Amino acid sequence: MHKNIQEQLTALVSAALAKSGLDKLGPEEIILDFPTDNRFGDFTTNIPLKLGKLLKRAPREIAAKLVESIQKEIQNSELKNLIGEVKVEGAGFVNFYLDPGYFYDQLGKIIVEGKEALRLDTGKGRKVLIEFVSANPTGSLSIAHARQAAVGDCLANILEFLNFSVQREYYLNDEGNQINILGSSVELRRRELAGEKIEFPENYYQGDYIYEIAKEADKQKIKDAGLGDFAAGHILKIIKQELSDFGVDFDCWYSQKALAKSGKIEESFAQLTDKGFLYEQDGATWFKSTAFGDDKDRVVIKSDGSQTYLAPDIAYHQDKYKRGFSWLINLWGPDHHGYINRIKASIEALGHSPESLSVIIVQLATIFRNGQPIQMSTRRGQYITLREILDEVGADASRFFFLMRRTASHLDFDLEVAKKQSAENPVYYVQYAHARICSILRSADIQLKENLDFSVLAEKEELDLIKKMLELEAVLNVCLITCDPYMLTVYLQELSESFHKFYDLHRVLGQGDALTCARLELIKGVRIVLSCGLELLGIAQPEKM
Repeated sequence: MHKNIQEQLTALVSAALAKSGLDKLGPEEIILDFPTDNRFGDFTTNIPLKLGKLLKRAPREIAAKLVESIQKEIQNSELKNLIGEVKVEGAGFVNFYLDPGYFYDQLGKIIVEGKEALRLDTGKGRKVLIEFVSANPTGSLSIAHARQAAVGDCLANILEFLNFSVQREYYLNDEGNQINILGSSVELRRRELAGEKIEFPENYYQGDYIYEIAKEADKQKIKDAGLGDFAAGHILKIIKQELSDFGVDFDCWYSQKALAKSGKIEESFAQLTDKGFLYEQDGATWFKSTAFGDDKDRVVIKSDGSQTYLAPDIAYHQDKYKRGFSWLINLWGPDHHGYINRIKASIEALGHSPESLSVIIVQLATIFRNGQPIQMSTRRGQYITLREILDEVGADASRFFFLMRRTASHLDFDLEVAKKQSAENPVYYVQYAHARICSILRSADIQLKENLDFSVLAEKEELDLIKKMLELEAVLNVCLITCDPYMLTVYLQELSESFHKFYDLHRVLGQGDALTCARLELIKGVRIVLSCGLELLGIAQPEKM
């Protein structure tokens, strides 16, 4: 569809540049984009502006020469009947205007093939592991974890749609100091419940849920030594249920405790030692990460014999590759930004390309209620949980709102807006467009014809709507390149706006058989694309609202 013709146009422009003696740019610089204003064509390129700086010539002069060469190339290409005009416009842009017949053909494919017409084989079955959320089992999931869950799951959906073989994984940090503190927190609350006066340490877990775990531990007669594991297991069940209710299900829950017992940490250390990247100093064992661009070497085993966080992480990432994954995607919170270089250094030291690991930093979210931000403290248990968000606004609105900003940007989540049943609420706006189309199709009392003549769809809003539908592939490609599903939420709002604008200006039913049938098929195509986009976001596609 659109991506295919975009590739064809790019190849055509490359050939035209070569024939006109203007091939002074690298292939990566020959880019065709959608114009920001569709009055200026269906595709545009600013190559003449780039060449103008390089050749010290007027961009419009270069553009005129390029267009002349492009038009010659068109005559000998399969695009001959698809391109209406090629114009020089503005400061030196070359704009392509496609023939309406192209858009009618693409609409027909969507109607006949459904969502399959929208799929791409970009991934070609490549194995990808997306690790996300991975919250310590010490409390309910916070808003930060919820945003990571929405981003990771939606990104996985998009990659699967693009024919990547995707596994969703949750790395479970189920041992170590935080589990010991959790157990001690439960122990103190248990003693407090028994009537003892307790001085509760500031760094212990202080939420009310600790009391509930202490009561349950008493019921099951759990000994103090086992409280950490018991509490972590109890919380993990809650986390799994919350994620499931949020529409997020993991293929693998990877236990750090099991990793430590497997011998894989020692195996990875042996490999690093053989390669000369581990050394002893001051009684500690160090990883020579500066050999791979890190700002300093990193301790993996302390002088007291205990391991740092980096030790199991090195083995864990090595195990990902051993399981056959060629592309690793990690979604981390902003407090892990400084950790990226050392992990990339470790995988390079073990013989893997650092480019095969993509680390996506998901920025924090602030929850607003009645215009005021809600203050949060994880250790004290004073924070809005994913469960509370689900209970208040539901899974659909929660997922959409968590995806509405770039992952690298801070997110403001307004609970009051998320609950509104109006166009002010973006998820309602998109779902309403889908439901509205379903309602129109149910009301249609007409026999749809085969081999419809879509040329009757000549109104600007009709063609704009088809063009907007065909942008989905380019949007998904951006999501792939950036590892960020944010653009999909923007696109669905734009498509919904195009549909509502069309429907407000043009009646669908009662316009004569030819036009009514064509417009019914048009909105059926929009419904297919909206349904596909909502499904990728993990959001329901209601037929009635």
